[in-house]
Amino acid sequence: MIRLENVHKAFANGHAALAGVDLEVARGEVFGIIGRSGAGKSTLVRLLNGLERPSTGSVAIDGTDVASLSGEGLRTLRRRVGMIFQNFGLLSSRTVFDNVALPLRIAGADKARIAERVPELLARVGLADHGAKYPAQLSGGQKQRVGIARALATGPDILLCDEATSALDPETTRSILALIADLNRELGLTIVLITHEMEVVRQVCDRVAVLHAGRVVETGSVAQVFLDPKAAETRAMLDEGGDHGPIAFDGPIVRLTLRGDAILQPVLTRIARETGTDFAILDGRIGRFKDASFGQLTLGLAGGDTVAALAALRQHGEVSE
Repeated sequence: MIRLENVHKAFANGHAALAGVDLEVARGEVFGIIGRSGAGKSTLVRLLNGLERPSTGSVAIDGTDVASLSGEGLRTLRRRVGMIFQNFGLLSSRTVFDNVALPLRIAGADKARIAERVPELLARVGLADHGAKYPAQLSGGQKQRVGIARALATGPDILLCDEATSALDPETTRSILALIADLNRELGLTIVLITHEMEVVRQVCDRVAVLHAGRVVETGSVAQVFLDPKAAETRAMLDEGGDHGPIAFDGPIVRLTLRGDAILQPVLTRIARETGTDFAILDGRIGRFKDASFGQLTLGLAGGDTVAALAALRQHGEVSE
């Protein structure tokens, strides 16, 4: 549905925000674009709705080159592409109802259509009783829900989320991500989610691209990129916040990756009994991606038949030294 081919973007001051980006986003998927501050994420998302134009290369939505559009063609595109922002972008002097109604008024909808559509949208985002309130009366999570309702007003088939949860606490972030996942599932929206938070991508995205210095350094399914990262930048972002110094262990050290129901099985104790090998758990994490469980353990092996133990581990998951 979305295709970027060899996209470069340089600004008047000479700064090259993007340097040869190639990406494809399939219809109906939640696609994450992750990178540190200055990686070019926000520039990339602004290319998708024509707020910026590439210096070279092409940005196409359903085969239409976005840079070739102007006037009514560009307005039509922007009605198809909703956008939510980190700082909510609400008008403080207008009620929640009026904030959500604004895109409809700009699109020329009549009063009857607005009176019907806005309550539907507020109910969908869980704010049915908040239409008469002003943004100052809302929590951060409620403000973002208003932003989402406004982005849905014109019935888009693409939703762009530019750091939509960065200003929210963890509990509120989870609720907003759950809402975004519901919209993807129920409305079939194609969602492009820009973030610097690995946890956000893990919870809600189907695929992810890692952006570094204006280039895509890695792309793939969320499970593939998180559990077996290839690029140094991806590994660095995954390692942030942890103690990943040298591990002192006298014996073989392996990484075991388990998926799905395998994490519920007593794999290590069973193999230890069968082979006489002891396992030291040196590092590990267990969690969920959007629709699957995973576990990844760094294990030290000692004693017994370690060759047989490694073979048995490979029967249950993926093993790498």
